[in-house]
Amino acid sequence: MLTRGDRIHDPYLKPAFPLKQRLRRLIWGVVYAILFYPSPRPFHGWRTFLLRCFGATLGKDCRIYPRARIWAPWNLTCGDVVAVADEAIIYNPERVSLGSHSTISQQAYLCGATHDQDDSTFPLVAGPIHVDAYAWVCARATVQLGVHIGEGAVLGLGAIATKNLDPWSIYVGVPARKIKDRVHDGHK
Repeated sequence: MLTRGDRIHDPYLKPAFPLKQRLRRLIWGVVYAILFYPSPRPFHGWRTFLLRCFGATLGKDCRIYPRARIWAPWNLTCGDVVAVADEAIIYNPERVSLGSHSTISQQAYLCGATHDQDDSTFPLVAGPIHVDAYAWVCARATVQLGVHIGEGAVLGLGAIATKNLDPWSIYVGVPARKIKDRVHDGHK
């Protein structure tokens, strides 16, 4: 049985985040549960207000739906007219940037952290994610940390982006592979 002293020095029991960050997350969790999640679907302005109160940088006319889960609003930046659908998860211990007119569909997962499997204590490793303007992360697709999704790129249903995606291209599969260029009619 571990003593208190053993617990203090056990690297497996060390918190991944400092106390201040955990307290901030606790407060956001309470606000999310009481004010964000139960808000009616059309109340996009209310939810963007709450996110801004917690440090999110959001452009005009963003559509963040009530069942979207944003881990750390203070690490979220969105351009104008960004949509984040119900049940999309943005796990962002580091900065996640969503460009103007980008879409994150239902149950998409933007995963901004992992663990270092080469270290026996599995410390947390976090990195940014960038989704450029006019890009679309389709339903149940996953974007790994450090990935940059180029302007107008589409990450198809259930695909997993492990590398950067070229602009105006369509990617599918696990891991995601480019299948064709996306038609770009020049309207922005």
